[in-house]
Amino acid sequence: MDDAMQDTRAQDRATPLAYAGAAAGGMLRFLTCGSVDDGKSTLIGRLLYDSKQLFEDQVSTLERDSRKHGTAGEEIDFALLVDGLEAEREQGITIDVAYRFFATERRSFIVADTPGHEQYTRNMATGASTADLAVLLVDARLGVLTQTRRHAFIASLLGIRHLVLAVNKIDLVGFDQDRFDEICADFRGVVDNFSFTTVTPIPLSARFGDNVTSRSENTPWYAGPTLLEHLETIEVDNDLADRPFRLPVQWVNRPNLDFRGFSGTIASGAIRPGDAVTVASSGVRSTVARIVTYDGDLDRAGPGQAVTLTLADEVDCSRGDILVRPEQRPEVSDQFSAHIVWMSETPMLPGRVYLLKIGTRSVAASVTDIRHKIDVNSFQQIATKSLALNEVGVCHLSLASAVAFDSYEENHRTGAFIVIDRQSNATVGAGMVQFGLRRATNVHHQAMTIDKAAHIRLNGHRPFVLWFTGLSGSGKSTIANLVEAKLYSLGYRTYALDGDNVRHGLNKDLGFTDADRVENIRRVAEVAKLFSDAGVLTLVSFISPFRAERQMARDLMPPGEFIEIFVDTPIDVCRQRDPKGLYRKADAGQITNFTGISSPYEAPVNPDLHLETVRADPVELAERVVKFLIDREEE
Repeated sequence: MDDAMQDTRAQDRATPLAYAGAAAGGMLRFLTCGSVDDGKSTLIGRLLYDSKQLFEDQVSTLERDSRKHGTAGEEIDFALLVDGLEAEREQGITIDVAYRFFATERRSFIVADTPGHEQYTRNMATGASTADLAVLLVDARLGVLTQTRRHAFIASLLGIRHLVLAVNKIDLVGFDQDRFDEICADFRGVVDNFSFTTVTPIPLSARFGDNVTSRSENTPWYAGPTLLEHLETIEVDNDLADRPFRLPVQWVNRPNLDFRGFSGTIASGAIRPGDAVTVASSGVRSTVARIVTYDGDLDRAGPGQAVTLTLADEVDCSRGDILVRPEQRPEVSDQFSAHIVWMSETPMLPGRVYLLKIGTRSVAASVTDIRHKIDVNSFQQIATKSLALNEVGVCHLSLASAVAFDSYEENHRTGAFIVIDRQSNATVGAGMVQFGLRRATNVHHQAMTIDKAAHIRLNGHRPFVLWFTGLSGSGKSTIANLVEAKLYSLGYRTYALDGDNVRHGLNKDLGFTDADRVENIRRVAEVAKLFSDAGVLTLVSFISPFRAERQMARDLMPPGEFIEIFVDTPIDVCRQRDPKGLYRKADAGQITNFTGISSPYEAPVNPDLHLETVRADPVELAERVVKFLIDREEE
């Protein structure tokens, strides 16, 4: 190659094409997915390289990294363009979602490269949540695998309607048409019952570029488009402007007394000044006075635009509300059915209270029932009491207050939600609303003449819930019994709820799995709340091993009324005491799910009272509790 040729090619690579007309075909968001080492990152790298999206220094870096980290011998390893994490480069796999933007003369693209390992299925779901199309890679040597089926199912579940079956590494099977046809036939059997609008199979070699951006002479039997041709020409359903108007309110804009607007990004539909709007949750109606933006007022606004709407009337509307057209209102309910993709190593348990974020609204919520989980290999519906990492289930949820929503099928923006762990603030699940549940529309709170205040006046003291938590054998019941006796002698109206006693009646149907333990505490917390409403001072002595459920119990009570008491006894001391012989049986494997041995105990981080039983006897500790309670009542 002479110097002139080298200079020309260097110049070609030095200036990636930034096409002025790239927006003509609109923006296409797509993801690549499939099993480990099917070539997803290599395919994206090849697309970027062949479509001249790289600067000269990027190519030089790629060549250098290929020699150091590459898996393609002396050739360029295109996967390194995308696999940016050092851990990925060392392992030769993708473990995170990587996003890349590029454009051709015909269209702009945002591509998400998602991981192939089963344990990173949650990452794949993240990438799929905003995609219009999925490129699902299959190794021509291996054919349709379990992860192929899993990713096809999740793509369909998350509303992707266009799929490319990229039969990669076709060069390693000699560009065999029969093998390609066999894989296509197997895959059709997988997706026959899915809701894809189009499924386009393409034989390709990401490593060598066959049928990626240019047609391959090695596949004369293939008459379809190259991958890039298909991506440039596919028509995706992007009719958000034609759907019902939805503006989730992100904040109330009140810079001064003369201006009050409702700010957010329009999820769907269009709006003009003079149009009637309604606050979805309350039904309060008004009309749009102005559409305000940083660049000035607009005559019309549509999907994706961040705007502030001022209304003709003063209406009660705040963050989390949705402004809609009066004739196109969404559902409003505190219960709905949804698909949930679980993304945490800690299982999802019915009855546990999580934080649910839907649109701009956050609300406490719990799963009341798991109807079934879906086996992503056979797509069978399987009964279960919990969801583990990467599992998908159909669940019924109950929310602390009603929210406005559409079904996910009707509107991805207002029908999707995330589930957040209230202790760690980590996102643990993603959900897609199916439909609202109206099981309790005929049930209302009944006002009673004798209310809580009347009970408190009669009893002569404030109600409290003394929540004793600790390991089995820590002394919870002993101390609670002494505290109740002392309070009784002082004239307090009390009632004690003991873990063992309650399991003989109210909770006799529950076992000791994590799910049963959550339900055990949920029921007891609700009973304690009823006693509190009656003005009774309630003592609860339960192991209650999980912080989330103790927080749930606290949240049920008015501020200051719940007192968490940590009866702190080392497990070795509990073993020595072993008043019921339970530790001996648990150590021998005769008792499963025993707290502190085969089931975890999450000690309180900041209890209201910390009782260390190795430093004082039960009588002294009980006196501490009584003194604390009397001081609290006098506050």
